[in-house]
Formats: sequence, structure tokens, C-alpha cells
Amino acid sequence: MSLLKPFSKLPGLNTANIMLVENEEQFQQKLADTVVLQEKTVNVNVLARSLPLPVENEESRPRIDLVVFIIHLTSELSFQSAETSLKYLDPGYFQGKVCFLVTNARNVSVPPERLVSVRKLAASLHCPLLCAEDQTTEGVTTAAHRLLAILKVAAGLVPMATGLYLSTLTRCTVPSDIDQQNFE
Repeated sequence: MSLLKPFSKLPGLNTANIMLVENEEQFQQKLADTVVLQEKTVNVNVLARSLPLPVENEESRPRIDLVVFIIHLTSELSFQSAETSLKYLDPGYFQGKVCFLVTNARNVSVPPERLVSVRKLAASLHCPLLCAEDQTTEGVTTAAHRLLAILKVAAGLVPMATGLYLSTLTRCTVPSDIDQQNFE
């Protein structure tokens, strides 16, 4: 398996390609459908579901403008799968072309350490971290709007803005005392 490289292909005209990486695929399809339905001015394509990508179709594969890792905080396997998939991305992707989307952040059964570990991962890679509600239509629509805004910038469809510039404004930061916080 080869690394997925962000600048190995030319962009398509008025086209943005997003890859939603999720281990369990429960939220992924709803989000993909909503993203495609929300955008009318740009052709949005939702590509593969997981990493690594097969080498067979590498020549015909379009450029992937944004990689979104969907992490369900109620599942430890979801976080581990995202961590494992990161090694299949070229370091160039972490310059404004990767973001993390977490679900179930408000769920009381989720250990607080899991959210902290996701925040640390996003902060260490200088990537945005978005929270989404996956149980309601409004939550899915809001997540789609947020991802579309990031996708348009990452695809170069917003004048005077780049993915790297956007990532410096929206990246996740971790307070220095996060390990000592008391969540009670």
C-alpha cells in the first residue's frame, strides 16, 4: 500500500472530493448523502470509506481534497482505527487537508479521557476537531455545512484562502493543564 498524497493529481474544475473515514459506517452514509445534497454550486464527490486505498485504481482516482476521520467516542475501536489509518497519509495532508469529526461527545457514558485523547491527537497533527450530533437530522446537516466550508477552502474554491491558513485558524489546541483537569 502506498501513501495517499495530496498534490499528486491536478484538481478538477469546480469539483471538491472528500473522503470520510469511519470504522463502523453508521454515520458515514447519512453524512455523505447530506454533504452531496447541501452543495449546489460545486460538484462534491464522496470517495472511499477507509484507508489504505487499493493500489489498482490509483491512476484513475481523483485528487482527494479533504480527509475526515469520523470518531465515535462511545467506541474505542473507532479511535484506534483512525490512529491506524493516519499512517497511510502523506505528511502533506496535515497542511489543511485533514480534520477530525467526533460524535457522542455529550454522552455521559463516554469516559472523559477518550475525548482528551482525541483532542491531543488533533492538536499534535495541527488539525481541526469538530463535534457533531449523529442522532438528529439537524445535527447531520450542521456537520455537513461545517465540512463543506472546510472542503471548499481545502479544494481551492475560496479565493484568497488556503487549507493551511484555515487550519491555523481552526486547529485544535490542548491546554497545558488538560491532564490535571477535574471533570466533576
